[in-house]
Amino acid sequence: MSPTTQVARGELAFNVTEAGPADGEPVLLLHGFPQRSDSWDALVPLLTDAGCRTIAMDQRGYSPGARPAGRGAYRISELAADAAAVIDHYGGRAHVVGHDWGAAVAWTLAAAQPDRVRSLTALSVPHPGAFLRSLVTSRQGLRSWYFVLFQLPWLPEALLRRGLVAALVRSGQSGERAERDAAGLTARGALTAALNWHRAMPLLNPRRAGEPVRRPTLFVWSDGDVFVDRAGVERTERYVRAPYRFETLRGVSHWIPEEAPRELAAVLVPHLRRWSTGCAGRAEAGPPT
Repeated sequence: MSPTTQVARGELAFNVTEAGPADGEPVLLLHGFPQRSDSWDALVPLLTDAGCRTIAMDQRGYSPGARPAGRGAYRISELAADAAAVIDHYGGRAHVVGHDWGAAVAWTLAAAQPDRVRSLTALSVPHPGAFLRSLVTSRQGLRSWYFVLFQLPWLPEALLRRGLVAALVRSGQSGERAERDAAGLTARGALTAALNWHRAMPLLNPRRAGEPVRRPTLFVWSDGDVFVDRAGVERTERYVRAPYRFETLRGVSHWIPEEAPRELAAVLVPHLRRWSTGCAGRAEAGPPT
């Protein structure tokens, strides 16, 4: 079992799970909603076999020791600063891979603190500037209807306690994983903390959200994603001022890291190696199956 440690940022303590060679180049893995670091379990062995050292953190609201009250504590700038603190703990620079909300954090971190990011990989979610633009120019606004619902007090918590598993399964998640993710939000305050990521969106500065990324970037989207429309995906390249690669996984739902780990590794490992000095690798990730 991979060792779990805690990394502090001020009074907050984040649970972090490490795997891979101690001298491997750090790869920070940032989960999305409503998941935790175990959502990377299928991908981690493929990255460690490639010689990387993976660092999967339970982010703000998901780590029991990092669950502050109030939506203001969940601004995207604070979430990115949490990730930066973990990177500092592991040497000050890392490859950053984020899925869903974790991708939004990764985009923000790479734009604001590029010196900490060796390379960026975003899964499913476009650059924040592209996403905000797509909300008013495409079907993305309809696909993101739940963002409005989640702004309400207490009602979203009540609905998700009853219907989260079914909603995740409808989106393409397996029943077993949906049950796992829902169980992870049963602790006192955990579900409200996870929803506060969405409730903090109105506090976002649109101008800051449009800041470009100047680090080598891989963006992976899946055409079976019911949450993310193609419009923001296609606009994302405009926000990257560095080598950029875009890949589409065919027939895959939103839940890329668990549904298609080998397909993901087949494009992710070469990206990490291209921009790496430490993921020299003992074996290539296998071809998609």
